[in-house]
Amino acid sequence: MRKTALSEEILLTVEKPARYIGNEVNSVVKNKDKVDVRFAMCFPDVYEIGMSHLGIQILYSMFNTFDDVWCERVYSPWTDLHKIMKEQDIPLFALESQDPVADFDFLGITLQYEMCYTNVLQVLDLSHIPLKSADRDWSCPIVIGGGPCTYNPEPLADFFDIFYIGEGETNYRKLIDLYKQCKNEGASRGDFLRRAACIEGIYVPSLYTVSYNEDGTISSFTPKYDDIPSVIKKTVEMDISDTYYPVRPIVPFIKVTQDRVVLEIQRGCIRGCRFCQAGMLYRPVRERDVKLLEEYAVEMLDNTGHEEISLSSLSSSDYSSLKELVGFLVDHAEKKRLNISLPSLRIDAFSLDVMSRIQDIKKSSLTFAPEAGSQRLRNVINKGLTKEMILDGASKAFLGGWTRVKLYFMLGLPTETEDDMRGIAELSNDIAKLYYELIPKSERHGRVQIVSSSSFFVPKPFTAFQWASMNTRKQFLDKAHFVNDCMHEQLNSKSIKYNYHEADVSVLEGVFARGDRRLSQVLLTAYEKGCLFDSWAETFSSEPWYEAFDECNVSIDFYTTRERSFDEILPWDMIDIGVTKTFLKKEWENALNEKVTPNCRASCSGCGAAVYGGGVCYESKD
Repeated sequence: MRKTALSEEILLTVEKPARYIGNEVNSVVKNKDKVDVRFAMCFPDVYEIGMSHLGIQILYSMFNTFDDVWCERVYSPWTDLHKIMKEQDIPLFALESQDPVADFDFLGITLQYEMCYTNVLQVLDLSHIPLKSADRDWSCPIVIGGGPCTYNPEPLADFFDIFYIGEGETNYRKLIDLYKQCKNEGASRGDFLRRAACIEGIYVPSLYTVSYNEDGTISSFTPKYDDIPSVIKKTVEMDISDTYYPVRPIVPFIKVTQDRVVLEIQRGCIRGCRFCQAGMLYRPVRERDVKLLEEYAVEMLDNTGHEEISLSSLSSSDYSSLKELVGFLVDHAEKKRLNISLPSLRIDAFSLDVMSRIQDIKKSSLTFAPEAGSQRLRNVINKGLTKEMILDGASKAFLGGWTRVKLYFMLGLPTETEDDMRGIAELSNDIAKLYYELIPKSERHGRVQIVSSSSFFVPKPFTAFQWASMNTRKQFLDKAHFVNDCMHEQLNSKSIKYNYHEADVSVLEGVFARGDRRLSQVLLTAYEKGCLFDSWAETFSSEPWYEAFDECNVSIDFYTTRERSFDEILPWDMIDIGVTKTFLKKEWENALNEKVTPNCRASCSGCGAAVYGGGVCYESKD
């Protein structure tokens, strides 16, 4: 009988004890004495968030197909259990075996969001693993980071042994085999890391030296040894139809953020929005075979008992076999009484027809993401969406029975003016007005609801805006208040609700998004001051963060408000994602000139992703 790491007494005192007991349907349990490598896969947030992450499900499934590897899961304990574990010195444990994480060979941590960085330190701390890589020996797991934030891993450089740059299906097998070989040979931990650094996509920060100019910018970034690559190339799985997929995903005991079957239909995006990091990182666009997806859908629904299925993609409307796939899913859903979720769709006649078939009589809200209030600013960010398209989609939605529309915008975008900000309120008003013009009074069911939300723009690495200046906290809030005032001036203001994000969080996100390894000490200091779960409004506190920056003598403005020159060495310049710096510079200049770049299927703009030899870059050559 498996014994849980936490006593019944503790489990009964914490919120949602099911977060910590494991043993869910489709979780994988192996005999630990019959495997060579144990891998703890961690999402540094609560169970409900981590269990909804498709990337971990894919890697978990892949690792557990290897006879010599057992992969288990770890999540951040919520604040109540964190306190108990610290007080009683209980080590953090993996869900499947309930064994301490420190007993594993690898601890893999996915880095999805900068505001989870203190949770990374929490995981290491509770696991009794030295926080700094330099203080570890062979008795400690190899701590490896993956995910989108590894495309600028430098703020976390002190805490990780390895960063995996790229898609996990490619070279993890090589890394595990090298680990086994080094263990059998009696090689040192340092020797393993040095040999690992020669595998494509593997970055070992301790093997590189960074020097700085007097003004704080980077003067050089060099490997410590001649056999270590000076450029780390991201790895890409080009045939995503012929690779691992979790057809038996784990079914949680409690409701999680994505409590449904998830079908990843493609990777990448053809659109090229200049603020969007994912659109550049995951180029080129690669599609999964539609017949395979249909098989996956049926199998996964049977294996889980879920009653909802969702399509995963940066832009589902651009999947070339969407009509065929959706038709199949709708037919299957009608037979089995299932729900279908179709995020990332452009609102056109096809989408609305599909949604009419899959939604109940009570229509849920429709979402538009204009991102900017004016056409001028939408051209700057290369959004590729006109006011006419938005109003046309809204009119079709209203005529189809929808009465609630969500609009997403950003404040603080490069070149933004008051007219652009006022445009957010005016566009919201125009959509509300359209409803009252289109729908006769006798057919209305109360007011139309327009919910407009604005996040604050954070420049990200490997985007056209990676050189841009970011607004201060005060500027962000002043802009949000200005838009709020404009909303109240609109004729249909009673039909519009306006929300905006937390400015302090956006500023910190901006620091760590474009930061360097000098920020590791700030992170450590903030964690020691109690910063944890910084992405959660109820636990976030800005005061200790600002104290940490002051104590470490690190300037926030250096990383946020300062505009970079093209000549500056950026902390992530040692990483090659295929998309070239030359292309990004050209896109920055196109933005300043308000020039739109066509999408990848309309015309190739020579971004560099064709170097991978497939995907959308070669569609016309097939």
